[in-house]
Amino acid sequence: MVFMLPMEFLAPSSDDEELDFSDQISQLALDPMTVIFEKPADNKRQHLKALFVKGRVDGQLMTKILVDGGAAINIMPYAVYRKLGKGDQDLTKTDMMLKDFEGNVSPVKGAICVELTIGSKTLPTTFFVISGKGAYNLLLGRDWIHANCCIPSTMNQCLVQWVGDKIEIVPGDSSYVIASAEADTYGRTRCISGEIWEKDFLKVADYEIPPIQAVGSDKEF
Repeated sequence: MVFMLPMEFLAPSSDDEELDFSDQISQLALDPMTVIFEKPADNKRQHLKALFVKGRVDGQLMTKILVDGGAAINIMPYAVYRKLGKGDQDLTKTDMMLKDFEGNVSPVKGAICVELTIGSKTLPTTFFVISGKGAYNLLLGRDWIHANCCIPSTMNQCLVQWVGDKIEIVPGDSSYVIASAEADTYGRTRCISGEIWEKDFLKVADYEIPPIQAVGSDKEF
């Protein structure tokens, strides 16, 4: 954004100094605002919490919106899709296939475009509807992150987005941390990375990391 003023509005620096005002203008250039992240204190960054935010989908309040830079696309579970009052006739057919962590490939039920509002910013957002369930109501991947021109920070538990040339900071959804036992567990968990190990055995209990139980097994790892 650039503002221009005639030089006649510029006062000379002294009464004896004469300035040539011919064909001159003064310019004030305002670039988009920059973002600076301050280094958080140790007690603020030693956590493994994911970033959840609140928003609205077509005007309806939505919580447990997971912002995940590890996902390429935006995902909506079918149960949430139905709660929004949508039916199969509202879905757009697609040949999109999703692959899980184990490499299993499954088709999506379809795609839908909604008006998604996060903070004060509304963006038409395409979600791929899946049959499975997750620990989220919506998942926002890199498709939305880049299209929305924003920077999510799991460490700072906030999302910074540009609204025009101005900056808006959207805080994480702390209500999910209070309501979810899993989120509370990871809120208390310390980071394993960043330390040099001098022992032959890593005791995860020291970091309050819950044990992982394999599917179909009664053994914990």
